[in-house]
Amino acid sequence: MTTKLKDRLPTRRQVLQALAALSASDVLPSLGIFPAFAQKAGKHPGIQFGAQTNAWAIDPKRFNTFLAVLGQIRQIGYTGFETGFINVMNQFQSPQQARQQIEETGLSFFGMHVFLPSERYGPSTRIPPPALYRKIAPGAVSLGARHLIFSGAPVQNAEELKQKIAGLNVAGRYSKSIGLPLAYHNEKAQEFQSHAFGSRFGEMEALYDQTDPEFVSFLLDCGHAYQGGADVPAFLRKYHQRIVGLHLRDYKNGTQVPLGQGTFPLTEVAATLKQLHWKGWVLNEEERLDGSKYGAKVMGPAFQVMQGAFSA
Repeated sequence: MTTKLKDRLPTRRQVLQALAALSASDVLPSLGIFPAFAQKAGKHPGIQFGAQTNAWAIDPKRFNTFLAVLGQIRQIGYTGFETGFINVMNQFQSPQQARQQIEETGLSFFGMHVFLPSERYGPSTRIPPPALYRKIAPGAVSLGARHLIFSGAPVQNAEELKQKIAGLNVAGRYSKSIGLPLAYHNEKAQEFQSHAFGSRFGEMEALYDQTDPEFVSFLLDCGHAYQGGADVPAFLRKYHQRIVGLHLRDYKNGTQVPLGQGTFPLTEVAATLKQLHWKGWVLNEEERLDGSKYGAKVMGPAFQVMQGAFSA
C-alpha cells in the first residue's frame, strides 16, 4: 500500500499556507535547560540515530512547541532531528535567536525537508520548483540545517525521468553553492515499482545511477522502498555510497505500525550497514494513516528497538 497524500504530515492545508507565506515575504538575505537523557545516546560507530519530528503535533506559529519537541527527542536519546520547512519557516526572517535555541538542545539539525502536495511539484521535474527552494534553502542554512531534503512525485515516462534527473542536478548545484548538500527522499512506493525503465528498482535506480554524485545524495526511505517491493538490504549494498541517511518505518499487513512490530527486515538492514561500514544518519519516522500524533509514546520505544538492532 502506498502512503497517500492525505495520510502525510503535515496536512495539505498547512503546506499551502506555508507556500503562501513564503510567496508574500522576503526570506533572508527558550527552552534553556533540557532534562537529562532518559536513555543512552543513540550513537554507534559511524552511525547516529535521529528523529523525524512529524510524529509530534507542532504549531508552526508557536516556535516553543517545536522546541518542546526537540527537548523530548533529546531526552529519549536521539542525537539529531529532521523537520519539515513548515515548522520553522516563520523563523527565517530573524533566525539568530532560533538557531541559538536549536543549538542549545545539543541535537544535530540533520535536515530540512521540502514535501509538497503532488500538484505543487514542478510539472516537468516532479520536484520542488526553483522559485520555492531558493527561498527555503537560505532559511535552512540560517538555522543550521546540514542538508536540504526533497521529496518528489513519481515520473510517468522516460522524458519525465530525464527532466527529474536534470532538475535534481540543478537544485543540487545551487544547494551546494550555499553550503547545504541536497538529498533526495523517495516519497512514494511507486518510485520503486515502475519497471518500465528496465531496472530492478524502478525509477529510483535511474536517479541513483544518473544524477551527479557531486551535487545529489539520497535519504533512503527504507519503509517506502519496502512497501514498493524492493529488497532493501540489496539496494543498500549497491547504493550505500550515495546515501547520507535512512528513514526507518515498519509495516504489518500494509499498515504502518511502531518500529519493531511489523515485518520490515530491520535486523538484516542493520547487519548490512555494519558489514558495509556505512556512516550516516538513521532516522525513525512514525506516521499513522489517521493522522494521529503519538510523539514520544512511539518514538521512545522505537529508539530502544533501533539500539537493539544495531547493537546485535
